Amino acid sequence: MSQISPSKTQIDASGGLKRTFLEQTASGLYSLWKFSRPHTIIGTSFSAIALYLIAGFSSTSDWHSVLSHSWLQFLGTWLACLCGNVYIVGLNQLEDIEIDQINKPHLPLAAGEYSPTMAKWIIGVTGVAAVALAGGLGPWLLGMVSVSLAIGTAYSLPPIRLKRFPFWASLCIFTVRGVVVNLGLFLHFSWVKSQFSVSVYPEIPAAVWALTLFIIGFTFAIAILKDLPDIEGDRRYNITTFTLTLGSSAVFNLGCWVISACYLGLLAAALFGLDGVNGRLSAIAHLVTLTLLWWRSQSVNLQSQAEIASFYQFVWKLFFLEYLIFPLVCLL
Repeated sequence: MSQISPSKTQIDASGGLKRTFLEQTASGLYSLWKFSRPHTIIGTSFSAIALYLIAGFSSTSDWHSVLSHSWLQFLGTWLACLCGNVYIVGLNQLEDIEIDQINKPHLPLAAGEYSPTMAKWIIGVTGVAAVALAGGLGPWLLGMVSVSLAIGTAYSLPPIRLKRFPFWASLCIFTVRGVVVNLGLFLHFSWVKSQFSVSVYPEIPAAVWALTLFIIGFTFAIAILKDLPDIEGDRRYNITTFTLTLGSSAVFNLGCWVISACYLGLLAAALFGLDGVNGRLSAIAHLVTLTLLWWRSQSVNLQSQAEIASFYQFVWKLFFLEYLIFPLVCLL
């Protein structure tokens, strides 16, 4: 009896359908990844991990019990922060489609990969999910997420649209990244820890204040440097920035000096002794990162938008690195 085998055409069609489905899925995930602005997602993730470790290991000898019981809290907190992150950056893209078609044509809305309706759905779902998750996990987290979303909305959405004004735009960014996220996450994780140790209260130690001040300064630098590659679109659509007001060279130098001041501040704190921090290791690490900043800044051609954008991404890598360095010098 002869066996009936599928024809080559059927096999090719099936394989083609599978490849098409996989390609479409991969393309959709990549579009979502771009829509979420990866550097902000990574920054949010690193800050959540760093504050979780600092809060978990501070002021208690029973850290193993704390961390083993609170990992689900961390996971939920991380997801709430990511959802809030996508809401904020997504809303900004939705309101800046025409500007991004000039400044950032690769973004999904500017490139036509997403329709405004699709973007609104993503923004709505992630905004609701952020608040719902935070509300179920603790009061400090709910407060942190709510304030962050409110500031992010005021930053992008008319009629307030604070991003039109360089001072208020910068204030929004470093308030959320520097103050709200760092203090909010530390207080939240400390509150979680207090559920397992009655002797622990949500008090903010000197090390966390030092990290918060550092991040405030650093995110101010990020806030002004981010407009350097976007000068053409901002000028066309009357978005006033420090770059348009002061010039590219002045803003570039100001950003580098502000970051340098942040590193020098932590160096000074390490030399004079900061409670809860390994001073020698902190001084060495921040001297190295300060050197890297100035070494990299010397090679930037301010007439090249590509080089400016590359330097801006390098600054974000230094931002990520700090959230690796600081928990390490605290834990050691």
